[in-house]
Amino acid sequence: MVKLGVLCSGGKDSIYAAYRAMQKEEVACFISVVSRNEESYMFHTPNVPLVALQAEAAGLPLVCVETAGEKEKELQDLRDALECARERYGIEGVVSGAILSVYQASRLQQICRDMDLWCFNPLWYTDQEGYMASLVSEGFSIIITGVFSEPFDESWLGRRIDGLMIAQLKAIAERYRITLTGEGGEFETFALDAPFFERRIAVRKASVKYKNFRGVYMIEEAELEER
Repeated sequence: MVKLGVLCSGGKDSIYAAYRAMQKEEVACFISVVSRNEESYMFHTPNVPLVALQAEAAGLPLVCVETAGEKEKELQDLRDALECARERYGIEGVVSGAILSVYQASRLQQICRDMDLWCFNPLWYTDQEGYMASLVSEGFSIIITGVFSEPFDESWLGRRIDGLMIAQLKAIAERYRITLTGEGGEFETFALDAPFFERRIAVRKASVKYKNFRGVYMIEEAELEER
């Protein structure tokens, strides 16, 4: 089995990619890059520090680095994180939750080639509707933590993804020509629970900031609890 590090933002895609990777290989650690730039080209930003709770829930160590989030320069910070994961946990490859983003995937693949690491993208060009349905049927608990596109109003923030939401997203995607998974940056998510978590994350305090179809659900206090 190949030892893998999961590049984890806390959202549904990286957590589901980790789940898929675990079915075939050994996941040795989570890797997160916390960007100080909310408009980062490479990295998801809302609630990323809480990846530490997800790693604890999964019983995995976490390699975490910060970046200023400057375009292209942030790639060196990612490279440093991967090198740290290789030194500490012996990773031989990297898992990402990329679905459609050529910008992100191509840069990660180049770094992996340079470092002689396998780049595993289990969701690349997956069937989006089937994937979203799998999140619900396979027991993931995912909430919306950011909206950045019309027609999402404030009521979407903090909502859990379920069958009804997927139907609503499908109608929105068809009308507004956005991606069903939010891969185009239309919305962002956070995973509170997954089949491989030993405990789930409970949100104790959160705040919402919203204006003109842009909003963020910031988790201010959270803890692990038994299922």
